[in-house]
Amino acid sequence: MRTHSNGQRGTGIESRWREDPLLIVSNRGPVEHYRDRSGEIHLRRAGGGLATALAGVAKARPVTWLASPVTAADRDVLASGGGPEFDEGPQLHLVDSPRDTYDLFYGTFCNPLLWFLQHSLWETLLRDDPAAEALYAWERGYVPVNEAFAMAVVRELRSSSRPQQVMLQDYQLYLVPSMIRRRASDAVLQHFVHIPWPTAETWRALPQTITAAICGGLLANDSVTFQTERCARHFVATCQDALLGVRQTADGVLYGGRRTRVWANPISVDVKDLRQRVASARARTYAEKLAPKRGEKTILRVDRLDPSKDVTGGFRSFARLLEGHPEWHGRVRFLACLVPSRSKIPEYKEYTEDALALAEGINVRHGTKAWTPVTIYLEENRTQALAAMQAYDVLLVNSIADGMNLVSKEGPIVNDRDGVLVLSKTAGSYAELRRGALVVEPGDVDGTAEALHAALTMPPDERSRRAQTLRAAIERHDLDDWLQLQIEDVERGRVAAQSA
Repeated sequence: MRTHSNGQRGTGIESRWREDPLLIVSNRGPVEHYRDRSGEIHLRRAGGGLATALAGVAKARPVTWLASPVTAADRDVLASGGGPEFDEGPQLHLVDSPRDTYDLFYGTFCNPLLWFLQHSLWETLLRDDPAAEALYAWERGYVPVNEAFAMAVVRELRSSSRPQQVMLQDYQLYLVPSMIRRRASDAVLQHFVHIPWPTAETWRALPQTITAAICGGLLANDSVTFQTERCARHFVATCQDALLGVRQTADGVLYGGRRTRVWANPISVDVKDLRQRVASARARTYAEKLAPKRGEKTILRVDRLDPSKDVTGGFRSFARLLEGHPEWHGRVRFLACLVPSRSKIPEYKEYTEDALALAEGINVRHGTKAWTPVTIYLEENRTQALAAMQAYDVLLVNSIADGMNLVSKEGPIVNDRDGVLVLSKTAGSYAELRRGALVVEPGDVDGTAEALHAALTMPPDERSRRAQTLRAAIERHDLDDWLQLQIEDVERGRVAAQSA
């Protein structure tokens, strides 16, 4: 189980299979429907790192994308059987589930229960009996929605005159591979897990039947890909803990007569696209608006308001910096571009309130008429966030756990001030970026405060050296390289299936 990187630039997708159709399956699709003020339905690109990253697949080969209806307009289109065509990418097919079933699937089991478990936050859940709640939502939500996706995949496979490879995505669809396999035994299945995979002991918080079914579902794939080697090792250990008869092999797992390749391929960013975006007129307008005062330093964070990101810990560390180093009063600002997330779920609602209250408290305690220590932009505005990244002196990524954290890769690519990255040891990007970053332990408020001070006072030559190290690491394995390796892995499964 090794991280694969070919060290080559860009366009290695082999032309001999470039035209083979591909099926991508994820909870959220690359586009979503919305209504304008007149009520007319339109399409727009969906937010989220997963959809953004995978949209590039459609540039390489024909793609059909199966996803859940997310917006009210999505459901209207699904009910009417038609809507506007998306002419710049994959063909989107929406997978229907009853609304109450989907709410149990997504709003209870996936988020927060499974999400919190995989981000090592199970003990912070605001639930009387999360294990019992998980079992109820599993049976009435997660299993039936996964079944609906599996049936949709099988219909797509049977309707095509050419063999199709299937790329399944993330934690919402762990059961789909085994459900497909029962109906289409020769399907070529790959599953990419975008979020962390914790230790086998962590998984014991769930009912054993659920953990066993999740592991069995994933082992029905030809390959399972993780962001880091550590997550891949944890997955194998969890399978051995939850299932009988799991045998580790040189490159994965043997279970039930099937070999499943288990490997790591860290997702990355589209370097060219990022640089084009920050060069746009709209980005320049935001950059002018966000420009610091003369002599003022900028600490930046860009995150969803999710407990796993530890936004509150970042604010506490900034407060500790101002308390321990009063010389920074009036000389440094903290910009926070925060995206509201899952606001109907109690854990997220409370966390958002806590984060905003902490920021307000810092401003009241330390601010003056001439200086506001913390400024928050509470909206989903990617162009504004990228513009802010151009001008940071310090980029703070202090997450409790992260599958990857693409912000830590976007920032060094677009920043033009030799900004310093302060990076949590448990971010997935740590393995690739640790040599250029100032590394902190998750949850260490004092240590993070001192790292912020060290970053703000770092000599220019060291800042430059670290910034160059970060850019080189990101450019060495960018989104195109990640995608090439994923496609090559799918093709390996196709060839193995044909020779079996």
